Amino acid sequence: MYLRKLKNDDAINMLEWMHDVDVVENLHSEFLSKKIEDCLCFIKNSMTKNNVNFAISSDTDEYMGTVSLKNIDRINKTAEFAIVVRKSAMGCGYSRFGMQEIIKYAFEKLNLNSIYWCVSKNNKRACRFYEKNHFKELYDVDESILKQYDDTTDLKWFIVNKGDIVFNSIPTLFDGVSLINIKTIGTSGAGQLSFFESTRDVPFNIKRLYYISRVPEGKRRGFHAHKALKQILFCPFGQIIIILDNGEKREEIILNDPSIGLLIDGVIWREMLWIQSDSVLCVAASDYFNPEDYIRDYDEFIHYVKNK
Repeated sequence: MYLRKLKNDDAINMLEWMHDVDVVENLHSEFLSKKIEDCLCFIKNSMTKNNVNFAISSDTDEYMGTVSLKNIDRINKTAEFAIVVRKSAMGCGYSRFGMQEIIKYAFEKLNLNSIYWCVSKNNKRACRFYEKNHFKELYDVDESILKQYDDTTDLKWFIVNKGDIVFNSIPTLFDGVSLINIKTIGTSGAGQLSFFESTRDVPFNIKRLYYISRVPEGKRRGFHAHKALKQILFCPFGQIIIILDNGEKREEIILNDPSIGLLIDGVIWREMLWIQSDSVLCVAASDYFNPEDYIRDYDEFIHYVKNK
């Protein structure tokens, strides 16, 4: 995936998301009445002094969404961020990638100091994404900005400042579980290489590597916990939902990005659901295989965590 300038051929796919109620229901602007001519006009004026709009493209050059910097203020060095992706692109890493790239563009190319944005509190998916990635909430919003949204009261504001670490921290989901960024080096036109090193990039010495493949779509695996073993789970191909349970609450994480790993270093019940056939789940473990370390009965797991 990559960012590129919008082109007229993108208009059809752009109109697709504009007429998709599931995509636009929580967006501030009115899109359902838009026509192909509106899309072509937007594309024609997509790069101006005060607004820049890029296509988020698949590796086959298919338009998957738009990422933008609006109201660019070159004196105060600020801009408003916006992003929207087609339904088929949701959960596939396009939003994350588009946001990473536009933040880099804002700070490195335009020399801005901060970008801000808002999202409807009803947009649970977006709020969850920004909160899990530890984006800072913005409370003191300039009146000139708020005037553009004076007909909307259910907004949540976020901000990124130049120098902030974004998408590189380790957000904790609950004790014993966190996400990590796997170092990734991209090469133009030749893919990317991802890697991590024992005790340097992960908090344990890796003694075992294994992977699970050729699992049919909709199949579940796992159904166990470990007493002492620490693991990094990552998905170099496909999409897998990891269901995590610490005995008090459950959490679901989608692994679909080779640059993201899931660190489990507590007693956590886990299940893995293949939502794309032939997805590959790789695991780096802190110890050799030991059947005595497994808890394979859920009731036994609950008893164990309550009494350990």
